[in-house]
Amino acid sequence: MSLAILRIGTAVPSTVVNQEEALQVARTLACPTQEQDTWLPGMYSGTLIERRHLVFSPELVRDVLEGTTHSRSVFLPKYDPTDRGPTTAQRMQHYQELAPPLAEQASRQALATGELCPGDITHLITVSCTGFFAPGIDRILVSRLGLPATIERTHVGYMGCHGAINGLRVANAFAHDRRARILLCAVETCSLHYHYSYNPSKMVANAIFADGAAALLGVPHEAAPKEAWRVLATGSTYLPDSQRAMTWTIGDHGFEMTLSKHVPELIAAYLRPWLNAWLEEQGYSLDQIGTWGIHPGGPKILTAVETALSLTPEETHISREVFAKHGNMSSPTVLFILQQVLQRDAPRPCVLLGFGPGLVAEAALLA
Repeated sequence: MSLAILRIGTAVPSTVVNQEEALQVARTLACPTQEQDTWLPGMYSGTLIERRHLVFSPELVRDVLEGTTHSRSVFLPKYDPTDRGPTTAQRMQHYQELAPPLAEQASRQALATGELCPGDITHLITVSCTGFFAPGIDRILVSRLGLPATIERTHVGYMGCHGAINGLRVANAFAHDRRARILLCAVETCSLHYHYSYNPSKMVANAIFADGAAALLGVPHEAAPKEAWRVLATGSTYLPDSQRAMTWTIGDHGFEMTLSKHVPELIAAYLRPWLNAWLEEQGYSLDQIGTWGIHPGGPKILTAVETALSLTPEETHISREVFAKHGNMSSPTVLFILQQVLQRDAPRPCVLLGFGPGLVAEAALLA
């Protein structure tokens, strides 16, 4: 028995910044000199992001852009080249306050049609890599949504952009129990880990990451309408010679992302052989895939996937649209893409792809 998807709900914070505003924030918080600033505009425009949603208040964003201090936030710049921003403890306090409402909003949207009541849910899967606290978001969702106290909870933590695919793998395993009624929720507040001071490798992350949440409601396929999309299989592989190509470590001033310039070429070189072999195991070939849902880690990663799999930008247009409207929200992003696939009744089957620290590629096959 496999997981059938009933509905996907999504949520983003109310604060929105366009890339021009994001560039100005970078100039303020990353303290570039005029010489260092020469490459920033090209990098920000090259992301092709139009806007992003952030959990920060509009007052804080205005303070950073206008040089005021009305918000009195710990995230305000000190205009000191040695400033590294808030401590990790301060950032985690904000995560504990700001991530649960996003998760709740996405989950309520997934439950909104009434196909299942909160009391029907038997399994709760939460996904997040941008914060830690306990009791965690799962406990808050149980309380605020009215989920059963006996619900079986699983947390997929600190796995990065492909975390929701790992969540789908867990949900698909639970769906072998015909009584299972599953809520999967991924939430990230990437902006809380904004890197202060000049460091080109970390400023790339500043330019692309954003905040959001997505929730998926699923049941064993026998309990779903015949036309419901279902998860046929999931797969995973570590790419060769890539252990340090992408890392996500905990520092004194937030979690620190490093992205090697070699990530796109590693994907271009090694993705196709593995994916081709994995699809053959499922009884499919690359040319039989009707829709591609590629996690947009960045424009170069999307291009690398297109190169590796001989795809056109038109075949990855849903990923590009989500990235332009929302940036890289880490784990929820692939569920935003899947929501569009379902809403547009895109051609089946569909392959979802995501990449994360390792360097690892994760895939899900749906039809």
